[in-house]
Amino acid sequence: MNLPQETVILLAEDLPNDVLLIRRALHNANVSNPFFVVSNGQECLDYLNGVAKYSNRDEFPFPDILLLDLKMPKTDGFEVIIEIRKNKTFSALRIIVLTSSENIKDVNKAYQLGANSFLVKPLEFENFKAMMQTLSSFWLYTSALPAPGMGVTHPSSDIAGN
Repeated sequence: MNLPQETVILLAEDLPNDVLLIRRALHNANVSNPFFVVSNGQECLDYLNGVAKYSNRDEFPFPDILLLDLKMPKTDGFEVIIEIRKNKTFSALRIIVLTSSENIKDVNKAYQLGANSFLVKPLEFENFKAMMQTLSSFWLYTSALPAPGMGVTHPSSDIAGN
């Protein structure tokens, strides 16, 4: 397991302005962890599987935390969660949904599929910075991580259609 400051963060976000905002908020919250960005759900799955341009794990290390937007092109965030939770190799990956949706159906579905947390993107930058500080404090320094392959698997096939 990585030390908190070495914890690799992968952001799956399709909106460049949101990527910039998240980068800035993490920087202002003094989070200097290795940070990688993919712009759609399929690219996220490619990164996690170490295929195509992500095959070099020295250059693209497997993440410890995934910050996942739900509304993305090609493969949406729900489909990404389903694919991750189907793969026992990825079972220890902590999935934090970070989206603008406040729809309770999205919240419930994300948790049913296996998300570890659901955060709604704040409108004001200062609130975004505070969210990133809290995220860092809890997910990087407080939360314990199971050994790879020892996480809970989620039966997502019956939930996917909801």
